[in-house]
Amino acid sequence: MSRFREALCSYPFSFWPAYFFWQRPRLGKQTPAVAIAFLLIVTASMSDAAGQGISKLYVSNSEGDDITVIDLATYAVIGNIRVGEQVHGLCAPSDGRRLFTTIESENNLKVIDTRTDKVVDTIPLTGRPNQCASTPDGRFVGVPIRSTNSVDIVDTTERKVVKVLPVALPHNCYNAANDDTMFVSSMGDHEINLIDLKKMAYAKKIPVGGIPRPYAVSKDGKTLYAALSDFHGFVIASIPDPKIVSRVELPPAPPLACRLEPRTPTHGIELSPDGKELWVTSLADSGVYVYDVATNHISTEIPVGKCPNWITFSPDGRYGAVSNSDSDDSSIIDTRTRREVARVKVGKSPKRLLAVTVP
Repeated sequence: MSRFREALCSYPFSFWPAYFFWQRPRLGKQTPAVAIAFLLIVTASMSDAAGQGISKLYVSNSEGDDITVIDLATYAVIGNIRVGEQVHGLCAPSDGRRLFTTIESENNLKVIDTRTDKVVDTIPLTGRPNQCASTPDGRFVGVPIRSTNSVDIVDTTERKVVKVLPVALPHNCYNAANDDTMFVSSMGDHEINLIDLKKMAYAKKIPVGGIPRPYAVSKDGKTLYAALSDFHGFVIASIPDPKIVSRVELPPAPPLACRLEPRTPTHGIELSPDGKELWVTSLADSGVYVYDVATNHISTEIPVGKCPNWITFSPDGRYGAVSNSDSDDSSIIDTRTRREVARVKVGKSPKRLLAVTVP
């Protein structure tokens, strides 16, 4: 191979269409049109592939000091990020360039560059944190502080907590694809609180009829789905009203015996990216159910690992993933076939997990 061609091979895919255009006289008049068409399709496809991101699954290992990184294209572990003892929450802005994680033992929020999977910043918090949530633009991160009955609002541009709001026994923050609002759950007051980020104040409080565990909110901000302590299922609440509109019970399960989540038959709950399905874990019988939002139909159970804890979806909706806290692995599910396609070993006692498309 000539030096020119060797150098050419090192160029990104986006260069190749221009190269072939420059070379077109060499094809000659007799070159079949189909061959030229094929060449253009191939080079265009290569350019498209070059512009696509890498889908990564990040799994926090709650009784360790690390986050396991899985390539969703190959179902293989491709990295391990040391972040500190008792790693807890995971959240990220919509561009996928950063990952935020809360560290209980250090009372801080760490920022990870998803291209290198390296910690690039650490932001102090006011106490022991739980599950975080990020606005789509990445400016604000909400962090429940269990040790002080409050929620920290972190401004990532200023790299500090800019507001602290009181919450009775906070648990999780959640963002419903909105840069101006954030949710935080109050286990003490049996409600989910809506935060107005422009005013840095509560805008609404939605009762859920019990101790809220994980929850999900529709992207239009109108409907809330919440798991509750001691309830094998979830409640549906109207946010505008605000009030509970229905209770949905999952099929009967054996007695719960999951060490990390006592009195919590359901700990994972999330809406699919298109908002049409709600996926819900059943810890006691090691499975996942799919609830059709339009028809209220509940699917047959999808078997996964022991004590399925948390649910996430790849941004394109192709995969659902579940952390199995008692078998130290993560189940990857094809959302079309609703079958587990891989079960990947991770660290000790995985809980929160998040799928991110890295540009």
